[in-house]
Amino acid sequence: MEQHRTRPPQSQPQRRGTPLPPQAGRDGARTARQSGAGAPRTAPTGSPLANAVRRFPNPRLTGLGGGLFSAASMVALACLDLLLFGGSLVVYGVLFLPVCALTAVWVRRADLVTAVVAVPIAFAVGLLPLADGAGGVGGRLMGLVTALATHAGWLYGGTLVAGLIVVVRKVRQMSRRRAAQRRAAASVAQPRRRTA
Repeated sequence: MEQHRTRPPQSQPQRRGTPLPPQAGRDGARTARQSGAGAPRTAPTGSPLANAVRRFPNPRLTGLGGGLFSAASMVALACLDLLLFGGSLVVYGVLFLPVCALTAVWVRRADLVTAVVAVPIAFAVGLLPLADGAGGVGGRLMGLVTALATHAGWLYGGTLVAGLIVVVRKVRQMSRRRAAQRRAAASVAQPRRRTA
């Protein structure tokens, strides 16, 4: 029984010295692995602060992920505060501010508004280990309400920090979108002018 070849014969063997063309990803762009493989790394330019910010991790959290990150961070920081400082609410409030900033910076663009909603909830959740209360659940709940009322300044301050970062990110996103639309309109208009 005769077997047919499944692979078509190659017309010319590939030379060792000739480089292969870059493969394209789904949208025609080179993949991240290919683009960084042979390119020499250049030293980052700018101020030392900007270089340090560029080296900082930059995850992109969903709305739920941002809420979980802020709540888990505040509970962990509250427990640390309880162990090291005896449950100081001032220390807890100071630690709340960077968590708000990180949540607003790390949440992805589609879920920017959730950062402003998530940080006050995280503040309240983190207060549970620190709330003074005796007599079971009711006493603990009253301690939580008292702590929220007496230290509302930290809550408002952290929410304001997150809100300002979200507004800045949203404005930048809108300006980039407008610039991309202008570039697309200009690229469409140029061939029309040449043909006219």
